[in-house]
Amino acid sequence: MQTSITGQQFIGGQRTSSGEACLRSLAAADGSAHPTAFFQATPEEVQQAVAAASHAYSTYRQKSPSVRADFLEQVAAEIDALGDDFIADVVRETALPTARIIGERGRTSGQLRLFASVLRRGDFLDARIDPAQPNRTPLPRADIRLVNIGVGPVAVFGASNFPLAFSVAGGDTASALAAGCPVVVKAHSSHMITAEWIGQAIERAIIKTGMPAGLFNMVYGSRVGEDLVRAPDIKAVGFTGSLSGGRALCDLAAARPEPIPVFAEMSSINPVWMMPNALKVRHASLAKDLAASVTMGCGQFCTNPGLILAIDSPETELFISELQTAMAAIPDQEMLNRQILSHYEQGITRLLATPGITQLHGGEAEEGKARAHVLRATPELLFHPEKLLEAEVFGPATVVVTVPNVEMLQRFFHEIQGQLTVTLQGETDDLHAHPELLSALEQRSGRLLLNGYPTGVEVCDAMVHGGPYPATSDARGTSVGTLSIRRFLRPVCFQNYPDTLLPPALQNSNPLGILRLVDGQMTRAPLSN
Repeated sequence: MQTSITGQQFIGGQRTSSGEACLRSLAAADGSAHPTAFFQATPEEVQQAVAAASHAYSTYRQKSPSVRADFLEQVAAEIDALGDDFIADVVRETALPTARIIGERGRTSGQLRLFASVLRRGDFLDARIDPAQPNRTPLPRADIRLVNIGVGPVAVFGASNFPLAFSVAGGDTASALAAGCPVVVKAHSSHMITAEWIGQAIERAIIKTGMPAGLFNMVYGSRVGEDLVRAPDIKAVGFTGSLSGGRALCDLAAARPEPIPVFAEMSSINPVWMMPNALKVRHASLAKDLAASVTMGCGQFCTNPGLILAIDSPETELFISELQTAMAAIPDQEMLNRQILSHYEQGITRLLATPGITQLHGGEAEEGKARAHVLRATPELLFHPEKLLEAEVFGPATVVVTVPNVEMLQRFFHEIQGQLTVTLQGETDDLHAHPELLSALEQRSGRLLLNGYPTGVEVCDAMVHGGPYPATSDARGTSVGTLSIRRFLRPVCFQNYPDTLLPPALQNSNPLGILRLVDGQMTRAPLSN
């Protein structure tokens, strides 16, 4: 599939370029610039994009779930049809290997198809019907019915570390479109060519399925985020990135005349507790597998295990020695861009300047690459008032802390900030010895893992990729899995409405065959008039 890179904004099915052609796609490996210049979106273009999305909303939200499912499947097909030249451009912009990009493309199209199945299933509508009870005493009950609808146009901020699965057609976009919400995407500046490839694939799907042109819009530039979040017709925001970036968007959204929700996935150190019996029987394999998890994708995963905890013992020291050896065998790697590399190096420097932290493995890397680091911190630093060990260092590094007893760990897990994941490496005896601690971890994490590693997030119905602040801005949601559609839905109640004016999922005939809660019972059966 051929495409022509223009660097223009995507607005209502048209391409515009009112701003300055000042943005360049840089190769992640050497910083060389692509010859095509991208145009900085103007405030007027941002307004036009939001207006196009708002106009499309009135039409798109009325489309049946099956029609929206057909559209999502067409988007998936268009992305799968992109050829080797597309893959080469993504590799150039991200320094990620070809196999990773191909796998991530499969994940991206797969989650679009998964949301199509959610739409056909219909349970996301949460249709509820309490039929009228005119003879109830002392007061009759009106006919009351509820269904979920899309909140309206959604602003999506492309993420740096997943150029496909968390970006233009990623989970936020897929779940918003499934919910019935048009999107305005802010393309990430690190992979603008990748964004244009995907944007054009979505446009082709819109045309082939007859969807409204303003269903998808995309703008480029470093100064458009604030204009986008402030736009009155934007009703929700999806973001994956830094804590500072997420907080800034939350503050902007809260200060609007009409505040809106920001679903921001931001910061997590994903602690791993190496429990005593696990270290006794599996210390060698744990060290090897943990090193692989920490350095996977050069550590550029939001679920990267950045804090390793264990109780003092000879087995613990043996494990730490084996972890040093395993990490030393990892070659230096290129990161997504030079800015991320600089931030990683600054994070390591900050930690090493902290009294009580020593370097077990690390040092100077090859020019333009990142070196894996293992640091060790004294247990007192777990309770530092500035929570130094809980500040995410985005890259292939982890900090090991050993403590004298489990009581110190219990105290830490009661005080730790919210996390995307907490992992336990333990045997049966380890787990049964600490039931109260396991219960406490439920309050600190969105996903609890046993004898696994947090890197690698399955896209499925039961997945939660979220957690208490600062892991996310809203612990009630997830940015991965089918539950993520709920972020962009709101319930509407209809009381004493004529059947013909009700949404199809609430009509007595149930023309969509939706599973509904009718007078307390789940059923697909029609209702008698």
